Amino acid sequence: MSDIKADRIIDCRGLNCPLPILKTKKAIDAMNSGEILKMVSTDPGSKSDITAWTNRTGNELLEAGQDGDEYTYYIRKK
Repeated sequence: MSDIKADRIIDCRGLNCPLPILKTKKAIDAMNSGEILKMVSTDPGSKSDITAWTNRTGNELLEAGQDGDEYTYYIRKK
């Protein structure tokens, strides 16, 4: 799907709101500035949640995609 190299990957498949965003926040908090997180989710609400969260926190949503019922996000820590 993407050529972006993730420094860390978290799998949030099967989790419903708010768990994907909470796990994303926890993972990002443990990372260094500039590192990239890949998060995979099956929660359709994660699309709006991740967009709103990155806008609010200043972290950069590099790419968001959907393949079937899976949503993949690449986020660069500010």
